[in-house]
Amino acid sequence: MSKFPAHLFAEPDPDPNTLAHLGPLASLAGLWEGRKGQDVKPTEDGAASQEYIERILLQPIDPQMNGPQLLYGLRYHTHITKPGEVEMYHDQVGYWLWEPATGRILHTLTIPRGQVALAKGEAAADDTCFTLTAERGSTENGIASGIFLEDNFRTDRFSITITVHDEDSWSYEQTTTLQIKGVAEPFAHTDRNTLRRLGPPVPNPLARGE
Repeated sequence: MSKFPAHLFAEPDPDPNTLAHLGPLASLAGLWEGRKGQDVKPTEDGAASQEYIERILLQPIDPQMNGPQLLYGLRYHTHITKPGEVEMYHDQVGYWLWEPATGRILHTLTIPRGQVALAKGEAAADDTCFTLTAERGSTENGIASGIFLEDNFRTDRFSITITVHDEDSWSYEQTTTLQIKGVAEPFAHTDRNTLRRLGPPVPNPLARGE
């Protein structure tokens, strides 16, 4: 029976307090709301703008390890509606992950339309602005879609830029590049919003001693 390299199983001894080790993601932890989101989306008549209301919950998780790799992160849920409506306009779940040893940031996202993506970027621990990208076809920071989306609204690229304004406010701008069936030019589907704090984060279970 083959043995596996010992160094790949040498796990570090992480600090249980995730909130103290999130680097540039620390300012995102908590409950947030943005009431002036702007979505520029494709329609049969071309680009159309839609205002939206967004609520995001980002809570710290226990430290995660891939053998010697150590990640600290936030689990998130984004729920979006149109003004004055209760019907879901957009829903999204995933993780924001920070690797202190490399300065790498990872952003996983899943939406209930049959699509997932993994975006990556880099930043210093004290940075207040950073950008992540995902590319169709990449095995490191890729995009996967169900067959309907792949055939009709193919996503070729995703990018998101986060800007932290102060301890109670941050914003994002993101672009999803779509290749729509029957349309020659790619479409830049853009979203932007500014979030205001509604509540603080809850410490991760290990930090609470659970």
